[in-house]
Amino acid sequence: MKRSIRPIFSVVFIIAAAATLCFRIMVSGVSSGGELGYRNDIVVEQRPAPVFNDTLLRFAAVDLAEDSLRQDVEQLVDGNFRDLTSGRHRSFLWSGRHRIDIRARSARGVPVQLRSPEFYRLWLEFRRYLQTWWRNHRFRDDVMSNLINIVKILNTSNDDNEKGLKYKTCAVVGNSGILLKSDLGEVIDSHEFVIRLNNARTRGYERNVGSKTSLSFVNSNILHLCARRERCFCHPYGENVAIMMYMCQMIHFLDYAVCNASHKAPLLITDPQFDILCARIVKYYSVSRFVKETGKPLDEWAGSHDGSSFHYSSGMQAVMLALGICEKVSIFGFGKSDSAKHHYHTNQKGELHLHDYQAEYDLYRDLVERPEAVPFISDKFKFPPVVIHR
Repeated sequence: MKRSIRPIFSVVFIIAAAATLCFRIMVSGVSSGGELGYRNDIVVEQRPAPVFNDTLLRFAAVDLAEDSLRQDVEQLVDGNFRDLTSGRHRSFLWSGRHRIDIRARSARGVPVQLRSPEFYRLWLEFRRYLQTWWRNHRFRDDVMSNLINIVKILNTSNDDNEKGLKYKTCAVVGNSGILLKSDLGEVIDSHEFVIRLNNARTRGYERNVGSKTSLSFVNSNILHLCARRERCFCHPYGENVAIMMYMCQMIHFLDYAVCNASHKAPLLITDPQFDILCARIVKYYSVSRFVKETGKPLDEWAGSHDGSSFHYSSGMQAVMLALGICEKVSIFGFGKSDSAKHHYHTNQKGELHLHDYQAEYDLYRDLVERPEAVPFISDKFKFPPVVIHR
């Protein structure tokens, strides 16, 4: 072979050898299940899909209070308040200027509850609110994806939120005594959107709980108490802070009908579809814990958790709301300690038995570590990252 050809032949041989070697590496990677361009010993961890217990799912989907709730709604829509005058059903109407006279009856024997044109207009508005709520009282697994619409009607200085964009960072501030001496006030206030629960005081506790409030999330018992005050004053965080509540009792729609007219900021009621979703999730976690800890059959669960009175806490639903409207969720003041007060701002001794706080803590843990394990939520919903501050 001539000397002039040898260098060319050597170059061609080297290129061919390199190409062959690269091809073998690529084929080896594909055949062994690895991705192109990566070593085969690098394995990306994939969590197995959660396995839900069908029996527990069906049990959690049954609302033990459904029949009594339907009866209450039907009676109230018909204007029959006679059977709803017990202590747990009382509204501001029994103590304020809109008193209901349940003794008066018409010539045909029909109960007369409307004593003035003013109250009649109020009752018509109450009836409209209640009927609309009841029509929407059904389960939908995709309701979480619709919660973002709530930001369009909340008072906010961020114009982007008017377009339905989620808040960047949200803090949900619980009322546990573990917040005392936490020095988390500045951390809480640094969030774009701050949700507080049941009108818990912040004055005097700013160092530990902060002072910023974007939304006051309450149960309707709070509004019921506020309705007794002049102009339904219910603004511990200022008159411009929006209030959202879930309805504990249907009679509280009367309180809402009066107070809604006097509120400067939005006074909102949670979507009943959202309520049902929260109820099912909490019941699933409660039943799961009950079966694991006691080994007893499911039909004994109700006796241990107040049966039809069992309910999620305000904090749980506020956390679920934040998941739907926020890109990142931080949770503060959830949990308990033997050395801490039950509430940082009250002297309440213990927990309400109608809530299963331990089950809710299990839920929060899953939201942080494995949100795909939360039942009843559509697979299309993307959970934001969640951080719990102790």
